[in-house]
Amino acid sequence: MTDAPARVRWAEPGDAAAVADRIAAELAQPGPKRIAFTGGSTPIKVLALLADRPLDWSKVTIALTDDRRVPDDHPASNFGKIHAALGASGARFERLVEGMEVAPFDLVWLGMGEDGHVASLFPHMQALVRPGPTVIATTPIPLPPEAPFDRLSLNRKALKATKEIILVVTGASKKALLDRVLAGSDAYPVSDFLRGYGPPVTIYWSE
Repeated sequence: MTDAPARVRWAEPGDAAAVADRIAAELAQPGPKRIAFTGGSTPIKVLALLADRPLDWSKVTIALTDDRRVPDDHPASNFGKIHAALGASGARFERLVEGMEVAPFDLVWLGMGEDGHVASLFPHMQALVRPGPTVIATTPIPLPPEAPFDRLSLNRKALKATKEIILVVTGASKKALLDRVLAGSDAYPVSDFLRGYGPPVTIYWSE
């Protein structure tokens, strides 16, 4: 799935409702699905928009692109938030386990930080390098004060082992960073996904 340069397009519109429509469209396709969700507050907003739709989650396996190494009931746990939103939906949840081999996805949903990091792949970090699509341990350098935790993350090969990536970002500063990357900058972790070899990427951007 990574033998060609990534094709990038901008979704129009690119707001949370459009992301909800994209997730709903994925679930409407026949057969089992594997979807990797980003962390943070945006997926919870999108799932709230999907709550009243007659969607069949029973054939969906949900993984996280990354998570903080905290208990499920910790406020910083991405798994805890996603499971609380979808735990009664019938979906299957796949936990991140360090060193675990990761099967390909139908859709990978990425967010991006102000420093251009995706999942828990930071510009500066300690990370255990593992071959193949797998889960790795990472520690951002420096630790973000708002989330000073070690992480587990899908590595680049696992994130790219998908039919499509959606990159969901908000705000003018992140839009400016994406514009720099698409103009030729390779200075950020997100650069490899937008300018390197990999699956097609659809960017959902809103103010």
